[in-house]
Amino acid sequence: MMVSVETTGGLERRMKVQVPADRIENEVDSRLQSYGKTAKIKGFRPGKVPMKVIRQRYGGQVRQEVLGEVMQSSYFEAISQEKLRPAGGPRIEPDNIEQGQDLEYTAIFEVYPEFELKGHEGIAVDQPVAQVGDEDIDEMMDNLRRQRSEWLEIDSAAEPGHRVIVDFEGKLDGESFSGGSGQEVPIVLGEGGMLPDFEDGLTGMSANEEKDIKVSFPEEYGAEDLAGKVADFHVKVTKVEERKLPELDDEFCKAFGVQEGGVQKLREEVADNMRREMEQTVRLRLKEQVMDGLLARNDLELPGVLVEDEIRGLRESAARRMGVDPSEASNLPPRDTVEEPARRRVKLGLLVAEIIRQSDIQLDQTRVRERIKELAAGYRDPDEVIKLYTSNRQLMDQLEMEIMEDQVVDWLIERAKISEKSVPFKELMRP
Repeated sequence: MMVSVETTGGLERRMKVQVPADRIENEVDSRLQSYGKTAKIKGFRPGKVPMKVIRQRYGGQVRQEVLGEVMQSSYFEAISQEKLRPAGGPRIEPDNIEQGQDLEYTAIFEVYPEFELKGHEGIAVDQPVAQVGDEDIDEMMDNLRRQRSEWLEIDSAAEPGHRVIVDFEGKLDGESFSGGSGQEVPIVLGEGGMLPDFEDGLTGMSANEEKDIKVSFPEEYGAEDLAGKVADFHVKVTKVEERKLPELDDEFCKAFGVQEGGVQKLREEVADNMRREMEQTVRLRLKEQVMDGLLARNDLELPGVLVEDEIRGLRESAARRMGVDPSEASNLPPRDTVEEPARRRVKLGLLVAEIIRQSDIQLDQTRVRERIKELAAGYRDPDEVIKLYTSNRQLMDQLEMEIMEDQVVDWLIERAKISEKSVPFKELMRP
């Protein structure tokens, strides 16, 4: 088998492969012989059909099958022979498939980039250091009370902190637009759930009052057809409600699973949860910094096929999160909104893989088992969830990839230059 490889630009390769005709014809003859033993053709007894008849009946079909299989197998033999690492499947272009002649074809594909890993040791990072204080716990307890609060209808004008139930219809240049109308929509004034102009316009309104308000959409608004524009809304407030917080007592604590110990025990559990969330946030901040540092210090060409695969995956995931069918092109977000994140993910994936290769980082099976137990703990039947993971290779592959990335992050953090920086808990946990 003869192989030649040409670099056509960047990471693309054109590999010409020539397979001897004997390999093709011998395989075709072998298969036709097998067909002849079982073929049922009118006028002949099974196993007694002349080879000439078998070849006339099945020759073309068998030859096409053999050509396809030989092109596939010889492709893998060729990339192994040439020590190539394709980043995706090839595009095969047959050059000569004439019977009795050598098979010739061209395989076009991209390869993984070869690069020297740089700057992965000594990345400068700031590690936030915070404490969970009594005021922070008090605020969280208030949040829990708000989660369990009731809304009582009142006969007064709406103020910040009140909830208004609103019917509204918006128009842009006199025309209705998608998402611009709603019925019986609850809005808590002051929480930022709606645009500032909209909430300001509702403030001071009473039940059954109607008015027109102008709402300016910011330049960076998600919907391009509304960004930077001013819409006219007709609004009607049907109710104004005031929040009634529950008493902070033993009954309230039982609603959060605290059967004994009352408010003090609940505060302790809340504080423990806050510290766990704080640790996770600190870890995430460190991860972002070492990954950003790794990206900044390494410039490499990315295989287009990997970028396109990632773009497709991100667009389809976004569609599924919105509850729409990702197979419909009209449901997918614009390509340019996910291209940069896709490129970042592909680049990080290549860099992380290189760190794993160079440093011979082995998957920590103990961490895998612990992660599965953590995931299962939140379900009614943890053993069933553990069984689901351990019996599903796809789920395990995804989980093991996440663990390996965590191990690489640990490896980078261990070698980073860390400077501690004190910050208030609230500032650290702010999105």
